[in-house]
Formats: sequence, structure tokens, C-alpha cells
Amino acid sequence: MSLFYSSILIAICSTLLYHITIKFTPADANPALSLIVTYLTAIILCVILLFFIPLKSSIADGLKQLNWASVGLAFALVGLEIGFILVYRAGWNISTAAIVVNATITVLLVPVGIMMFSEKLSAMNYMGIVVCIAGLVMVNVK
Repeated sequence: MSLFYSSILIAICSTLLYHITIKFTPADANPALSLIVTYLTAIILCVILLFFIPLKSSIADGLKQLNWASVGLAFALVGLEIGFILVYRAGWNISTAAIVVNATITVLLVPVGIMMFSEKLSAMNYMGIVVCIAGLVMVNVK
């Protein structure tokens, strides 16, 4: 299987696992402590990954190649995870919360892709955006 398909499969399976496991975070557990355990486990998994995705040079050289995006990603991940813990504690259904968030993000990323990355959209893409917005409205109608 090519990287094109295997990478999206990993992302889909991981996102599915993400929502199922975060929904099972106990309601009385401290969200910050829960994330500390999560990130300690993630660090161990990342160290193991280094054996499968080896560095091309030393760790020091690898660290020099990084930029602000790694720190920005940390803020995004903590916000995302605290956000979903609170979303599920507030009573959102697992079946609709992710749809609302992902469809909204999809629509918000359109101008980002156009302005920051010079992406081009087709008429079909724009129709998909309209469907996303319509879906958001339909999912949120009680």
C-alpha cells in the first residue's frame, strides 16, 4: 500500500481511536492529569518510533531542523484534547461532536489554504463546502 493511502488510513484509525478513548476519560478525572499521562505515554511511543523511523543525523542536528511549529502543535494538541474532554463532559454525543468540529474546521481551512498555500479549488470543491455548511446546520437542528 502506498504512503498516500496508508497515511490517510493511519490518520482515520487514529482519529477513531482518539474519539472513542477520549469519550471514556472518567468524568471525575482531572483533565490536566489525564493529559500528563497521555503525553508521557506518547513520549515513550515516539522514542520507540525512532527505531522504525531513524534519524538521518544526530538528535542535536534533528532538533536544529525544527522550528516554531513543534511548539505551536503542542498548544494545538493540548487545546484540542482539553476541548474534546470538555465537549464530551458537556453532553455532546460522540456521533455529532466530531462532525461539527471537523466540518467547521474544513470550512475555516479553505481561506487558509487559498491565502497561505496558494491552493486552488474547483467548482466541485465549493459545492462540497456548501454541503459541509448545510450538514452543520442539519446536525445541530434539534
